[in-house]
Amino acid sequence: MIRHIFFDLDHTIWDFDRNAQETLMELYDLYQLEKLGLRSCQDFIATYTENNHQLWAEYHVGRITKEQLRTQRFNKTFRQLGVKPDQIPAQFEEDYVRISPTKTNLFLGSEKVLAYLQKKYSLHIISNGFKETTLTKMNVSGLNPYFQNVIISEDVGVNKPHKAIFDYALNKAAAQKHESIMVGDSLEADIRGAQDYGIRAIYFNPLHKEKPQDVEWQINNLEELLLHF
Repeated sequence: MIRHIFFDLDHTIWDFDRNAQETLMELYDLYQLEKLGLRSCQDFIATYTENNHQLWAEYHVGRITKEQLRTQRFNKTFRQLGVKPDQIPAQFEEDYVRISPTKTNLFLGSEKVLAYLQKKYSLHIISNGFKETTLTKMNVSGLNPYFQNVIISEDVGVNKPHKAIFDYALNKAAAQKHESIMVGDSLEADIRGAQDYGIRAIYFNPLHKEKPQDVEWQINNLEELLLHF
């Protein structure tokens, strides 16, 4: 019987892409990026999103560091869009990191689902997000009351999918594998990480990507959880 539900935060509860889009639209105007030759804010957002997702995938498995991720994502984006290195705004990343975590867009049904599940289960967060931004997101979005523990990879010293972070999370929650389940959007970090550790996992797939054969359980919106728990 399930007693503990572990959630990923970014791209699962906190709508990372929507919050990033709002932030980038503000910064596009603030920095007057059209004067650098960036004629389309949407092209800028799309290019950044692709680069950011790729870099986060590399960060999950330890191929790059936090500093490399933050240094490369906008530098790479501006260069791809034809901005010369000496014209790239020096404070852009800093302003993005300051503003983005204060956004409060959650995936549809998040609060309804969490309020329901909280009455029946112990809920926890396991996040590969950076500590200072994760804590800000949880606080300003009003998510803290739903969760008993917030496990952040920077505190543990390893990222999902490393087994050690799942071991740490279950120990902190006083949970056993057979009574635990993981919900997340990342196939490698959340789903295969949990499955390799020995707990069941639910793949949150709002974009309706093709489901890999090794994924046992998939949902396309969070409210589907209400049908199963």
